[in-house]
Amino acid sequence: MKGFTLRLLILLFFLTASRLVSANYVFIPMDNKQSNHLKAYGIAYWILKNDIEVDWLLNYRGGSFMCKYQPAIQNELVIRGVSFEIISDAQANGIITEIASPAVNYDLMKLEKYPKIAVYSPKSKQPWDDAVTLVLTYAEIPYDIIFDNEVMKGDLPKYDWLHLHHEDFTGQYGKFYGSYANMPWYIEAQKESEEMARENGFHKVSQLKLAVAKRIKEFVAGGGFLFAMCSATDSFDIALSAEGVDICERMYDGDPADPKAQEKLDFEKTLAFTDFRISRDPYQYEFSDIDNNAPERGLRQDNDYFNLFEFSAKWDPIPTMLTQNHTRVIRGFYGQTTGFKKHLVKPDVVIMGENRDIREVKYLHGVLGKGFYTYYGGHDPEDYQHTVGEEPTDLNLHPQSAGYRLILNNILFPAAKKKKQKT
Repeated sequence: MKGFTLRLLILLFFLTASRLVSANYVFIPMDNKQSNHLKAYGIAYWILKNDIEVDWLLNYRGGSFMCKYQPAIQNELVIRGVSFEIISDAQANGIITEIASPAVNYDLMKLEKYPKIAVYSPKSKQPWDDAVTLVLTYAEIPYDIIFDNEVMKGDLPKYDWLHLHHEDFTGQYGKFYGSYANMPWYIEAQKESEEMARENGFHKVSQLKLAVAKRIKEFVAGGGFLFAMCSATDSFDIALSAEGVDICERMYDGDPADPKAQEKLDFEKTLAFTDFRISRDPYQYEFSDIDNNAPERGLRQDNDYFNLFEFSAKWDPIPTMLTQNHTRVIRGFYGQTTGFKKHLVKPDVVIMGENRDIREVKYLHGVLGKGFYTYYGGHDPEDYQHTVGEEPTDLNLHPQSAGYRLILNNILFPAAKKKKQKT
């Protein structure tokens, strides 16, 4: 009896091993069957970093991933708690054949090389967190922090992808003066900014920030990928439009703003926005009328949503990649810059997410030279109205966040180096 049991165990072992040998692919679903969407992106990045290609199956089961089977990949999936299936070569070929059919809105995008990531952020602690650094950390995707000195030293070409942290490129310190001028963190931030401006040969912080914005714009035009959220979106374009124009009042730079600043703005220099009017009130917590903020929105947390547009995967692969999700309806969320008024978005910009009822653009994408940029309105997709000094979001509570998935789509976007040629 013991000999029979041993032979049975040996047979079962060889049957299992044989099945694993024939199971040549790992399939990572990204629909509602995925237990941790956010960490799945980290797995895709980890696979790329180990010099293994990943197939991104656009629109197929929520934008699933597939790659050649290796035991190390299976182990990593188990450790990180990401749902997966081990499938045969024949099953993988069946998926590829289905995706290739012209009758379905699917496509296969090969991810070939992991992108080097930089986050533009001050080194000192700020009284707010940043959604991108939160999700990169949670997904276990490595990144470097750079700021004005690194940009001015010419470090941007070292990276493929740049995120603009909650930032004010106009030199007005986030326009926090009215509420926080006497707070120690505000005073220290202003002091550090002024010292950094002097170190780089500028008399004013606004001049340094403009120089940085122009370097970032050159980075994009040269083939870089830019992702910005919250106030880094509109303040970036405002700074570019105000080149050579003083839009800062005395409490920000020691002298009054140009009274004709509005008339001197050059909208040809901006990326996404045009014909906007800047806020001249130094006490107003707003940069311009680009932002579609309260109370004009007329929404509450329970009815604040925006819709992702559906694009042709085979003919519009870029916006398709950037909108991969397990739902097309995303919960809205506030920020200093919550959303963008549609009539102020340039006509050549691709709108990817919008609340049509109030004509608020939440998520947009554009091309500049050889590179790309994406703007995403709001501060934290899982914290409806994040306030200064509030505790950061615990993403362990939101592993399937549709709003955070949009950020991670942008992370993998640069990995698709070879764009498919259409005939």
